[in-house]
Amino acid sequence: MPHERLESALSETLDELAAAGSRKGAEDVIVEVLPAAEGKGPRYRLQGDERPYLRMNANAYLGLGLFEELCQAEEEANQRYGVGPGAVRFISGTWAPHIELESRLAAFHERDAAMIFSSAYAAIVGVLVPLITDQTVIISDALNHNSIINAMRLARPADKQVYAHNDMEHLDAALTEACGRHKRAIVISDGVFSMRGDIAPLAEIMALAEKHDSGFAENVLVVVDDSHGVGAYGPNGRGTEELGAARADLLVATLGKALGVNGGYVAGSPTIIDFLREQSPLYVYSNPITAGEAAAASRALEIVDSPAGTQRLTHLKAMTERFEAGLTERGFETIPSPHPIVPLLVRDTERTAALVAHLRQNGILATGLNYPVVPKGDQTIRFQISADHTPDDIAEALDVLGHFSG
Repeated sequence: MPHERLESALSETLDELAAAGSRKGAEDVIVEVLPAAEGKGPRYRLQGDERPYLRMNANAYLGLGLFEELCQAEEEANQRYGVGPGAVRFISGTWAPHIELESRLAAFHERDAAMIFSSAYAAIVGVLVPLITDQTVIISDALNHNSIINAMRLARPADKQVYAHNDMEHLDAALTEACGRHKRAIVISDGVFSMRGDIAPLAEIMALAEKHDSGFAENVLVVVDDSHGVGAYGPNGRGTEELGAARADLLVATLGKALGVNGGYVAGSPTIIDFLREQSPLYVYSNPITAGEAAAASRALEIVDSPAGTQRLTHLKAMTERFEAGLTERGFETIPSPHPIVPLLVRDTERTAALVAHLRQNGILATGLNYPVVPKGDQTIRFQISADHTPDDIAEALDVLGHFSG
């Protein structure tokens, strides 16, 4: 059956996105990875383009996705268990590598229990929605990730509050106003904010939760999504919790960024994890990651906890500092942070597009972020540093940026 009227309406929306500079357009297709050589890190070839590119728009902060050890661990598990789980977990889709990985994740984060999801997006939605009741107030940072925003839309709490970004006075006021009115409060924040690379003041958030906890019959629960933090910074790769000297009640994170594999997870108390295994539809009714992916993720955790992991974290920190300093020296605006997300604030949609095009023409892959991904006036190019990057790579990127005349 023809759908001309529907397709016409959808085409109008696409045209509006293009006019606003927020249409993502065709996706790049990577067809080859060229190994590191001659003082430079890996280069990437794209479909229809023979030029090698330096990739500075990936979440692969430790570069573990190219590690032979991870590839071997995944292949061995695939040979033993097959390439797919075959069912959701409560039916027959739980394999030994899933259990081993959950045990390793709990130990890595010094928690008593953990459970894995098919992705970090599924994890945050699958954790928040079952925990939000019609007698719950949920209080969220204004710059939280889209997954958190959509989880709040899907849930039906008694009340939703949004506090100004990292504004602890505003959070304190929101908790004060909610005390005695709702049985349960959930405070939710990113650990590292994905568009800017700045970090939540976790110790202060936890202190405010403790201050107001007695005002709620079912407590104040703090949930932190540290998908960009875990494995990406901190002396031991524990991210926000390590540098913040505090622990969230529930920690959600990913296996698909610094750990180099795929999937998401949550770590917390056994009772909450058991509840989520029973009540989270994105866990109960979705296939898990494969046994091979779970085995590779376990190996990634071992590497992070080894001298090799410490060396990569130290190198990552050094490359991040070098790139950040180079931006400042060349007169660009950035947001100082120990995290390898280094934003270049352009604050103009057209200039952002021109600078991204200039980088691409000179062999650098970077991603421009415009409204509504970021607030109006915060148009940004998000550079993401990796332990795969070398001093020569950083120098090359800075040289290209220094020759931009737009």
